[in-house]
Amino acid sequence: MSQTNYYQNLLNFLRQDLSLPAESLAVAERTACNAIDNSNNLPIILWQYGLISLEELDRIFDWLEKF
Repeated sequence: MSQTNYYQNLLNFLRQDLSLPAESLAVAERTACNAIDNSNNLPIILWQYGLISLEELDRIFDWLEKF
């Protein structure tokens, strides 16, 4: 699977399963754009900015392992 599809699936999971608002994702994505691999850093950035809880971060990592 291409990196683009992987990243889009991650964004879909964040929007649909975690119900993250578009504004929260936009903030994290702007920060992640400066990172080498934003798909791996996006969950951490969301957590660092207080946009997701530690439990939600765990759910994201569980999803990433299965994906």
